[in-house]
Amino acid sequence: MAETAFLPEPKRTVAELKELRALTGDDDGAQRVAFTETWTKARCWLREKMEALPVEIHNDAAGNTWFTLRGESETALLIGGHIDSVPNGGWLDGCLNVIAGMEVLRRIHAEYGDKPPVTVRLVDWADEEGARFGKSLFGSSAFSGNLDLNEARGLKDRDQIPLPEALKACGIEFESVMEARAEQTNAGAYLELHIEQGPVLLDKDLALSVVLGTCGVERWAVTFTGQAAHSGSTPMNRRKDAFLAAAKMAPEIYQITGRHGGVCTIGSCKTAPGIVTSVVAECVITLDQRHLDAAALAAMHSEARQASERFAAETGCEVRWDRIWHIEPVLFDETLIGFCDEAVVETTGISHKMPSGPLHDAAEVSRAGIPTVMMFVQSLHGISHNKIEDTLEEHLELSVVALDKLARKTMDWLASSA
Repeated sequence: MAETAFLPEPKRTVAELKELRALTGDDDGAQRVAFTETWTKARCWLREKMEALPVEIHNDAAGNTWFTLRGESETALLIGGHIDSVPNGGWLDGCLNVIAGMEVLRRIHAEYGDKPPVTVRLVDWADEEGARFGKSLFGSSAFSGNLDLNEARGLKDRDQIPLPEALKACGIEFESVMEARAEQTNAGAYLELHIEQGPVLLDKDLALSVVLGTCGVERWAVTFTGQAAHSGSTPMNRRKDAFLAAAKMAPEIYQITGRHGGVCTIGSCKTAPGIVTSVVAECVITLDQRHLDAAALAAMHSEARQASERFAAETGCEVRWDRIWHIEPVLFDETLIGFCDEAVVETTGISHKMPSGPLHDAAEVSRAGIPTVMMFVQSLHGISHNKIEDTLEEHLELSVVALDKLARKTMDWLASSA
């Protein structure tokens, strides 16, 4: 049947996004923090919407909600996102993925009835944001098998409620969450639409982009140690000023990214003794470096280390590096990147490809060995995790159309391979 015979209704997606905003937001923004009453309300709303389709609905062992439309083949196309938000968050982050995916399922059902060529599954991942317990990608990392149970077991929220206790209140048994890996069975491909959350597409005046993968991350605490001394009696040329050594890193990281691309951020700075009458004896900065290319990321890290040692020597200080966190770059599937590019060009007339600096559930799915791709839609202001987060309604509608085209191409590919 011709593709034009059955099309999604993207205006309905925009209307439902507004409906969810009114249901679960306030004057400060979205309040769908995972494992809270408002998050549960949002999930009930989604379930009620999906019950209009002949889908099987269940929560897996990690609390991810799956909506499955069985097809002629057991090979499954997965479309995913997350309905949880950060506190005072934006109205689109995560939930656009899910609600646009719901519209794609409606189109597939309208076209094929109860038996599409392949099985199609929409997933709402549990706690992508990690806003309450500080652990992002909880549900998808359980699905992939990469969740560190020992680390997660000790997490507590600001009220000192342990993560296992909060999960239990939502019907999730912490010690069983890794059983979510069973949902990988028959997964043939995974698609995720997301707002960009940055200014790249805005600056280029583009609506949509293919996402090539998620950047690798090197995150370290860098400690410069000097010597405390009286701020009035110590000449400038006799000081061992740890803050001076650390401060030299700020312009240096811009030089490093100028050579390699990627991004570097010094996100925090703490000094000791931290009084106005003393030269700084110790200065700890945090450094976050990201790049899609593993070799470039390694070079960035090496050059930052070398620079810190040079600055320490120049100021009579010592320097120590302590790793906070690390993840390798995740490159998405080349075939799906091609399908996504075709869908973007067919929808907007323009091809664009870019990496994702933030992590997404798609990275965990890809790490599980499932062919994966993401698509970005422009973010107004280049801002996310903020109540001013926004995207033009015209661009939201284009993103639904493009996601549907991508889903159609991927279904055809999976059906031909089944």
